[in-house]
Amino acid sequence: MGALAPCMAAAAIVAPLAGSPGSLPPEPWVVSGLPAQTLPVTRFVLERQDVGIVLRVQTAASYGYLVHALNGVPAGWLSWRWRVDKALASPDLRRREGDDVALKVCVVFDMPRSVVPFVERQLLRLAESRSGERLPTATVCYAWDPSWPEGTVVPNVYSRRVRYITLGSKVQSWRAVQRDLAADFVRAFGDETTSVPEVLAIALGADADNTRGESLGFIADLDFTPGGRTRQE
Repeated sequence: MGALAPCMAAAAIVAPLAGSPGSLPPEPWVVSGLPAQTLPVTRFVLERQDVGIVLRVQTAASYGYLVHALNGVPAGWLSWRWRVDKALASPDLRRREGDDVALKVCVVFDMPRSVVPFVERQLLRLAESRSGERLPTATVCYAWDPSWPEGTVVPNVYSRRVRYITLGSKVQSWRAVQRDLAADFVRAFGDETTSVPEVLAIALGADADNTRGESLGFIADLDFTPGGRTRQE
């Protein structure tokens, strides 16, 4: 969860995943990990393929996110294409030792702390005292995990402040994804509030620190249309 904390510096919209092959996307995209992380960091690098410039996301018993901060914008539509060429061998989002994802796209919401359940607020404060960082109150992560029925909501086993929505596709096959962020927020956090907060950040990631495995995936054509704007079909 700490990897999603750098959400204070802001940009107006989500910058494209573009740049020179072999490099990271330019700022405001930044690589982030756990506080005082000693694990290897998930590798992010731009790569040219026949479909154009894509983001290569590769794990090896590693953890990390590529984060794009926002100024707090209304939830709208988020779309992207992704592909996993090497899936993790034994992920299981129900168990701490299996809590890894070969590819994920996460949205950090500015949910008021006042609506976070009391026990959850105390756990959040405890985690913040240990990390020294202010942590997000609500994060929805779209997880590439075809072992679950499409659209299953799975609370993170380490913190209920993160909820997965599982998606999947065939290995080595591009899939286009388009999500209504407001609807998905209510689907994931509707047990706590049905008022949809603004978006603070978009984060792309993959992790294999619990399973100690390896994965390889790609993300392309990421686009965010904030609420109140016309979505381009």
